[in-house]
Amino acid sequence: MSAVIIPARYNSSRLPGKPLVKIGGIPMIARVANNCLKSVADRVIVATDDIKIMEICEKIDGLEVTLSDKEYFSGTDRISDVAKYLREDIIVNVQGDEPFLSYKLINDLINSLKDNDNIYMSSAYVNMNETEADDPGNVKVAVDREGYALYFSRAKIPFGRNKNVAQYKKHIGIYGFKRHFLLKYAEMDRTPLEKTEELEQLRALENGYRIKMIESDNDSLSIDTYDDVKKAEKILERG
Repeated sequence: MSAVIIPARYNSSRLPGKPLVKIGGIPMIARVANNCLKSVADRVIVATDDIKIMEICEKIDGLEVTLSDKEYFSGTDRISDVAKYLREDIIVNVQGDEPFLSYKLINDLINSLKDNDNIYMSSAYVNMNETEADDPGNVKVAVDREGYALYFSRAKIPFGRNKNVAQYKKHIGIYGFKRHFLLKYAEMDRTPLEKTEELEQLRALENGYRIKMIESDNDSLSIDTYDDVKKAEKILERG
């Protein structure tokens, strides 16, 4: 059994009320939730701290919502607080600001965890060009020959010493967990590299756990600013 949990916090320093921002006339959290409901997940749950977000979610058939005013350091901490009350053994963390994330990618992460008892955590990437790799906002990931993450960084990795880089890989902020590992992961202290890069997935690597990476054919736009909202509107206009 599997569940998707979408953390949807109201406050955002760069885009206040972000989950409620309308894209194509539809609140962003509704777009994200409806995409997730198309997946093979048995349950889709929004974890929020805001009554307005909750009210929107309650109108969507098949969607569950939890409300908590607790302070959480990260989205993973928020979803783990929900996951400890669930029976589903696979949990997928879908960011509430990814309105174009493909439900097929959610399926791929669920299947990667179902098919291998030795995989406790999975995520995804998409190939990108060098110009995109120059942007520290695009998190890069280097993977080994078996498709496991070696390192995540805001820096341009791998560094092309002889200008010969096969392919830069952009991390997509979606995570799949075995439930027991998610609860363990949330209890781990923040690690030095995690603090340096401000990338919470490094906590798993620094503690010796592997993250299986799934290659995606489609990029996903994360909405962090009003400029991103404009980009999203243009994507919808293009169809």
